[in-house]
Amino acid sequence: MTETSDTRSAAGEPREAPRSRLQRLMRYIPLIAPVLLWAVPCWVLLYTGQRWPLPVTLTGTALSVLGLAGMPLAMVRGHGRRQLDRAAIVGDTLLGCVWVLFTWSVLLGVLLRLALTVGGVGDGQDRARIVTWAVLGVAAVLLAWGYAEARRVPRVRRLDVELPRLGAGLDGTRVVLITDTHYGPLDRARWSARVCETVNTLEADLVCHTGDIADGTAERRRAQAAPLGTVQATRARVYVTGNHEYYSEAQGWVDLMDELGWEPLRNRHLLLERGGDTLVVAGVDDVTAESSGLAGHRAHLSGALQGADPDHPVLLLAHQPKFIDRAAAHGIDLQLSGHTHGGQIWPFHYLVRLDQPAVAGLSGHGARTLLYTSRGTGFWGPPFRVFAPSEITLLVLRSPRRSG
Repeated sequence: MTETSDTRSAAGEPREAPRSRLQRLMRYIPLIAPVLLWAVPCWVLLYTGQRWPLPVTLTGTALSVLGLAGMPLAMVRGHGRRQLDRAAIVGDTLLGCVWVLFTWSVLLGVLLRLALTVGGVGDGQDRARIVTWAVLGVAAVLLAWGYAEARRVPRVRRLDVELPRLGAGLDGTRVVLITDTHYGPLDRARWSARVCETVNTLEADLVCHTGDIADGTAERRRAQAAPLGTVQATRARVYVTGNHEYYSEAQGWVDLMDELGWEPLRNRHLLLERGGDTLVVAGVDDVTAESSGLAGHRAHLSGALQGADPDHPVLLLAHQPKFIDRAAAHGIDLQLSGHTHGGQIWPFHYLVRLDQPAVAGLSGHGARTLLYTSRGTGFWGPPFRVFAPSEITLLVLRSPRRSG
């Protein structure tokens, strides 16, 4: 056999491709990010010309240092091996608070100070103190509003989606999408029941859950997930795994959803038939499944479509939007995904966009493939949603051949 690879050494061993400067930098982000998140607001609010009394400066600095030390510790204890819910709540809440404080310290620290300078408002100390109070005020309002948004029952987002290959008999098929419920340290059993009650008012033919049910094992979060068993659909309730299932015994979640009456579409499909027309409803495991080490868990689209008539339109459930490249290559008609949370806390969606092809809403890919990305039904980690509201989605499938 002729060796054609140019990535082997003279001894025949594979030679590791050199890492880019960006890849090397990414390794240090978990260490750098907490320091920046706490140091920047501390500097902007206390040390940029305000000349606060010494006790104020010392108290503010001490709180920043405590936050910098306490937040990572609480998150490790909350999300690491110990899985301490109280620690997770503290760490997650601190993360959300400091992210908002950091964002608006940067924005108002520059823009408002510039505007005040151009407008000739006060002297340097006056402007610095105005910026401080403005940042604290904006952060407090956004955090209070964001908390209420995160804990509320999501609004229903309704849209019609025309699929060129959908038969007239299936026109008007009602598909409800919930995703990223993330039952976790904050007990949301009552919230879960109210979400399911809302879903049941939508008279769905098909209800889909595209993963990230919870943070924690099925045994630990069973009470919060139990209301999912009350969801009603005239045809089917279907579910696929998300990446968070693979952090907490994914097979347990597959088994629980099956017990609650949902069909886990693990690289398989079912048929939805009406009026002489057929829709293939397929699902795949999350793209992180194969690296989980669980036997039989992987994202296998060809397996999911095996035996399906290629002339029938396909609705695919895949947790992460970035699966759309494979979906488009297979000519899928519509992929439903979650994962992104719409960014959850602005402006985090800009970072999400670096990893995913879509953050929220309906988008087109390839010759005929549509992708709908939900902003999610719950929240992960920080109990806040800022400029990224949660949603329960009602998609009404439309056929171009429907009657007037």
